[in-house]
Amino acid sequence: MGCDESLAELATLAASAGLEVVGQIKQRLREVDPRTFIGRGKVAELAQLARERQATLVVFDDSLSPVQARNLERELELRVIDRSQLILDIFAQRARSLEGKIQVEMAQLKYLQARLSRQWTHLSRLSAGGGVGGRVGTRGPGETQLEVDRRRIRQRLARLSAKLREIERARSLQRQRRQEQAYPVVALVGYTNAGKSSLMNALAKASVEVAPRPFSTLDPTVRKLKLPSGLEIILADTVGFIHRLPHLLIEAFKATLEEVRNADLLLHVVDLSSPLRSEQMEVVDKVLGEIGVGETPRILVKNKADLVNTRECDERTEGGVIVSARTGFGLDRLLARIGDFFAGLQQEITVSFPASRGDLLAVAHRGGRVVSQEFQAGMVFMRALVSAPIAARLRHAAEFAR
Repeated sequence: MGCDESLAELATLAASAGLEVVGQIKQRLREVDPRTFIGRGKVAELAQLARERQATLVVFDDSLSPVQARNLERELELRVIDRSQLILDIFAQRARSLEGKIQVEMAQLKYLQARLSRQWTHLSRLSAGGGVGGRVGTRGPGETQLEVDRRRIRQRLARLSAKLREIERARSLQRQRRQEQAYPVVALVGYTNAGKSSLMNALAKASVEVAPRPFSTLDPTVRKLKLPSGLEIILADTVGFIHRLPHLLIEAFKATLEEVRNADLLLHVVDLSSPLRSEQMEVVDKVLGEIGVGETPRILVKNKADLVNTRECDERTEGGVIVSARTGFGLDRLLARIGDFFAGLQQEITVSFPASRGDLLAVAHRGGRVVSQEFQAGMVFMRALVSAPIAARLRHAAEFAR
């Protein structure tokens, strides 16, 4: 993604955070200024532009060190933040569930924690000097405040981690129950604003919030979906990815991304109308690799076909299914592709178990295709095409019944 595209995306993020963009400035740097990131002349130019446009905040597309941010704020006489802080702020605005709010606060605290010691570096000079007298400075007000801030952050992070573990345990139990019922899991992944939530609503008749802005969905949504073949699956909507997504957020949202890690199939949703779709696909591939699901099978879903003409659709179809979540175009083909994927993983099994195990019969009918079944002497003799997890469950029950 080039400089212009990255700045355009930053403007979109700023607008999404509730800011009004009044101007932008860029510089091709040969080397980063350790004091202010940009050169002295560019700082003066930025200050003049900010005064002319009556700006109240400056957002940098690149990460700033605490020293650079502080020096810029002093020279510009304005608050200065970087891309990571902006994204953290958007996440804080969007979080609705208790889990989402905890995850965002933890990311914000870790971001602050990583910068806290550097913010106090200038006070470390108070401890200069040798011998016994040198220890006096280590108990000075600056050092004391630093330790207080560190301790408060550690304590708050510990409390939030404990709350999050409780929520994760509950989510893990829900996930375990789904696994016991042998529902295949399909997760929607993709660049932010690619239309994942719209697709979720269209496929599973869900009611996920849809908005033309980045990160409108933070909390995972899970719904059952019955395919035309009769197979029932779990469809999960997840948080969108973005260029240079802060690693703190990936780490903080690992519980949410667990739905992706446990998926049998990924639907990689791409905005067909975006001129940056190739770069966005690369970003998603990179993040999927970082969270350990780079090898998970996936279907490329090219969404928003209603925003491009037929010829453009033909030129952009290779290797994917073209759909429009808004109009419903292509959804039948997508469902068929999902069904074909799981049909290819099915295996034929012949088992017998007590007729009283109606739950096993229901699992076989729901999660596969029963070829034949007979009831004799209180037993069910069945031949079926089912997925590997269901086959394992049925075989275990058959062995136990002997």
